[in-house]
Order: sequence, then structure tokens, then C-alpha cells
Amino acid sequence: MTQDKDFGHVVVVYGGHSAEREVSLKSGSAILAALQRGGVDAVGYDLAEGGLTGLEALSPDIVFIALHGRGGEDGCLQGALELAGLPYTGSGVLASALGMDKLRTKAVWQSMGLPTPESISLSADMDWDAVVERLGLPLVVKPVHEGSTIGITIVRDHGELEKAYRDAAGFDTRVMAERFVVGDEFTVSVLGDKALPAIRVEVPNGFYDYEAKYLSNDTLYHLPCGLSREDEEALAGLCLRAFEAVGCEGWGRVDVMRDADKRFWLLEVNTVPGMTDHSLVPQSAAHAGIDFDELVLRILATAQERG
Repeated sequence: MTQDKDFGHVVVVYGGHSAEREVSLKSGSAILAALQRGGVDAVGYDLAEGGLTGLEALSPDIVFIALHGRGGEDGCLQGALELAGLPYTGSGVLASALGMDKLRTKAVWQSMGLPTPESISLSADMDWDAVVERLGLPLVVKPVHEGSTIGITIVRDHGELEKAYRDAAGFDTRVMAERFVVGDEFTVSVLGDKALPAIRVEVPNGFYDYEAKYLSNDTLYHLPCGLSREDEEALAGLCLRAFEAVGCEGWGRVDVMRDADKRFWLLEVNTVPGMTDHSLVPQSAAHAGIDFDELVLRILATAQERG
């Protein structure tokens, strides 16, 4: 049992400087409380307060990474912890960096024959007519290196495209456009080498944006997801292949769309998913009989086993 494991001194790292700081603070606080309820010697640490020097001063035996976005989910922190010889939760340096880069993740999936919507890189001097001609309307414009749908716009009219690019460029130097898939949105959480039950997300306005993810009480999370057993198994298998293709480890989440022809399309992989009261991984785990405290301990155990 994970409750019987000796994890030593655990530092939960959260906060940081990314655009997802506020969500990270909530995730980290929830994780820290769960560890302490489980009898783990754990403390929290906001990386924005003292950087790596402050983290080192806490002398962790294991680091639980609850940093969302750049600086914590993109391989930078993982690389520093590797050099320090410290075990940590989640994916390693390469998978973290790759998973944070939506375009390169999709390139890997495409090279392995995994379905993902067509996308292209955008720049300020783009031929916007050519973008629309290639991807059609509506299409999605998003920063390449952000999460939590930050900076994303669904473009439904040609005249909105350039503004959507400028909005996304305010968050990232690299911006992409992606073919919009009309249909149901699913998310599959991964714990260890197993897929947890899929969730179908239903949003009244049709767009699972930052507000719908973290603030709204109108977002519906369907568990069970409504798929047939055969289709849910196929979805789980696809998401596990997508997770492994990027080299992910420990835990994470894969987001998927299903179109009107019942085909699944991979959108992105999340290597440090949210762990707030609105988050998807805890909901999926609970449906599988794993409460929040046990989920946190199991994630921590994957770091200890790997380390």
C-alpha cells in the first residue's frame, strides 16, 4: 500500500512565473494537503520565491512537481532535478519539453500514424487567405507553448484570423493554427501504465476555455463518458500510444476530439495536469475507485520507483 511507503522528505513545487501560476498554486496546495493527511513529511515551495537555490535548501528526497506551464512543465525544472540527482514526479526532460511543444508533439504523432488534426505554424507576415484555404473554417489559433487554453481563439470568420494570431503571440513567440474538429471532447488520464476512465466534457458555450476549466460551475463532466465499451477501450489504447510516443511517464492526461464520423483526433498531452477541485484527473481516478489522497500517493510512488 502506498500509505505504508517511506517517501522521506517531499517538497511540492508550485507557483512559479508562468501564465498558469494561479492554477498551479491551487493544485500544489491540494497536493500538499493530501500528502500531509497521508502522513508524508511534505512541505510546499513556490519556485518564484527563491528559485532552485531555495528548493535545494529544503533538502528534498523527492520533488512533487505541481508547476503548470513554462518553467515547470517544459523540461527546465526536470533537467535541474536530474543534475541534482533528485527523483521527481511525472515525465522526464525530453518528454516534458516535447509535450509542452504542441507542434512537435503532433509531428511525432503524425510520424507514428496517430490521428491528430492538421496544423501549421503562423507568423506575422502569413498569407491569411492561404491559411483558411488549407485548414478551412472554423479553425483554432493557439500559442505553441501554453496550457489551460490560454491565448486560444476559435476563428469562425476570415477577418478574425490576424487578430487571433496577435492575441496568441502575446503569450508566446510561436503560434499555430489547427483544423477545428466538430464533435465531442474527451480526456483520458494516465496513471503509471494504465488509462483511467475517459471523461466527456460538455460546455454550454461549446468551448472548453480557461473559465470553463477552472471557474465555471456549468461545465458538465460525463462519467461514464457515454461511449460503448469497445469504443472506450479503443480510445484508451489510442491515448496510451500517444502518451508513450512522446515518452511520458508517471502520470498525465491526453485530450481528444471525436468527429461526426466517430473518428478520434489527438489534440495534446499534458504532463503536469491540474489537480484542483475542477480538474479532470482526480475526477477520473475517483470513478475508478481512487480517492484524491490515494491518487496523490500513487503519483508520488511512481517517482520513487523510477528514482
